[in-house]
Amino acid sequence: MNYKLYLAALAGFTFTACTPTFDLAEPSMAANIEKTYEKPTPEKLELYQQKMTEVASRIKDDPKYDRIVLDTPEKKSWFKDLTYRLWDRQITKNQFIAEGLKKYPTHRYEFEFVIKGLNL
Repeated sequence: MNYKLYLAALAGFTFTACTPTFDLAEPSMAANIEKTYEKPTPEKLELYQQKMTEVASRIKDDPKYDRIVLDTPEKKSWFKDLTYRLWDRQITKNQFIAEGLKKYPTHRYEFEFVIKGLNL
């Protein structure tokens, strides 16, 4: 009886060792973000800028808010693109925070502030 179980187990291992493996993993989150990014139309850009102006006006009323240093054109462009994609729902709140924290790991509160300000 043990001999038959041994042969059955050995056959099972043989079949699993010979089967091809497939990479069933989903594409990376970064690939999904890049694929879904759409540049703003002039109409959407105007609405976005109005909303971000509202968000920015609330910063001075929050003593806990620590400004994110956007001192170069590249950083400003990155932040504008990131917040636009969030506002336009091209990325999720979690993706927004994750991308933001990659560049500014100590500014979780500020990224959450933007989310709340955009009413998302």
